Amino acid sequence: MARSYNLADLLEILAAAGPGRPALVAGTERRTYAQLDERASRVGRHLAAAGVRPGEHVAILAYNRAEWIESMLGAFKIRAVPIPVNYRYVAAELHHVLSDSDSVALIGERSLLEKVEEVRGDLPELRHVVVLEDGSSAAVADAVGYEEALAAAGDGGGFPERSSDDRYIMYTGGTTGYPKGVEWRCEDIFFGALGGGNVLGDPIASPEAIAANAEQPPMAVLDCAPVMHGAGQWVAFMGLFSGAKVVLYTDHAFDADKALALLAEEQANVLMLVGDVMARPVAKALASGKHDTSSLMAIASGGAPLTEGAKAALQEHLPNVMFLDNYGASETGACGPSVDAKEGTARFMMKPGITVLDDDLKAVAPGQIGKLARSGHIPLGYYNDPKKTASTFFTDVDGTRWSVPGDFASLEEDGTITLLGRGSLMINTGGEKVYPEEVEVALKDHPDVYDAVVVGLPDERFGQRVAAVVAPRPGAAISLDELAEHCRGRLAGYKLPRELKVVDEVQRTAVGKSDYKWAKSVFA
Repeated sequence: MARSYNLADLLEILAAAGPGRPALVAGTERRTYAQLDERASRVGRHLAAAGVRPGEHVAILAYNRAEWIESMLGAFKIRAVPIPVNYRYVAAELHHVLSDSDSVALIGERSLLEKVEEVRGDLPELRHVVVLEDGSSAAVADAVGYEEALAAAGDGGGFPERSSDDRYIMYTGGTTGYPKGVEWRCEDIFFGALGGGNVLGDPIASPEAIAANAEQPPMAVLDCAPVMHGAGQWVAFMGLFSGAKVVLYTDHAFDADKALALLAEEQANVLMLVGDVMARPVAKALASGKHDTSSLMAIASGGAPLTEGAKAALQEHLPNVMFLDNYGASETGACGPSVDAKEGTARFMMKPGITVLDDDLKAVAPGQIGKLARSGHIPLGYYNDPKKTASTFFTDVDGTRWSVPGDFASLEEDGTITLLGRGSLMINTGGEKVYPEEVEVALKDHPDVYDAVVVGLPDERFGQRVAAVVAPRPGAAISLDELAEHCRGRLAGYKLPRELKVVDEVQRTAVGKSDYKWAKSVFA
């Protein structure tokens, strides 16, 4: 049978080449590549027996656990499409994603399915539910237990021939409105976001070539990010497809001491964190000097900015560790690593095919601002949303197709790209444009700032003024003058905050993004 870039095909090739190699650790659960493949096959057989057909959608609603990865790969086994669902969603958001995605089956943790039960009567497409036990006693109607389903599925029977065109969907939270499903081909997501079979070198030339990764020296990746999000999921699959052991952090709340203890226990070489929100507590925990980090070679970050201040705090205790802080988005995949920031901005050395375009889809000159764009391995569009697809994916006069999700950026003289943030959030103060993320990065580099979000407020003289909502570090006191002075050497004068609200905690959206609507309400 010809092999494709369908993720199940890639797993099967690796499992055949290195069956006993450690693949996955999650809490007390451990899987070799052969065991992971065998259990994913059982998931696939169960779903097929329940009537799930190729191309149909299977939702996954769970915290980090081994069954999450098994379920995703199990859906790919039968050419179905897994739909990762955010476990923070309330009933209305769950209804939107399950309805918009046309999910026909759902694999979820019992406690999380309680919220689905509230809206299940209004989900006519959803005809099959599989329950993952998590200690909850919540009632879930017309459902089958996960382990019971796998036991009954048996270990025989073939699968349909898969295709590189099989679909992969990731729901993205955006800054406004309900989440949208970004639809990729398996081949494009594999090369665009999952490392292409070789994270640090040339991508593989054929699916069969991934077998060589079973001969690589064993590496271990500790993934502390939620795998229901792009950043955590992509790192998990980059690890798996490079032949590494992937260790999932399974506690529902992040505890830096527990994460570092797990790193030592599993001798992890790469630690995946979500920006400052995890990096700062890790730096603080390292200061105790009680953690063994001798195996650690690199710290990866994604999903939220990792500021220079947070990197410096980590480097105090880990002077030889490499940072893999990548820019990525659901619509563009993994685009490239950050480079040392100048003046508190987020600068990245982007991969080929990624540039900054003007409104006519022409590359801007160095020093100019346009929109970040990627060509090559990019999504097909948004599932069920031709209008939004047409406003994000464009074909230029030369026939090149571009993904332009709306992040403003400037091209620097040295070829790097500075990210400025979404145009919809841009602040116009006296005719000057200010991008909130640029100011947020500068603010977060202040040693007393734990988190910050920046918005534009109406201003009689300038149209809008820059305002910041800031959560200080425990025990710290901060003033507007102090923060403005801190930012003055990094940002032009018109970008400095003119108004400040200090809060105990900066509120974020369900997907962990800055909640700009909430921030404006703080000033109301």
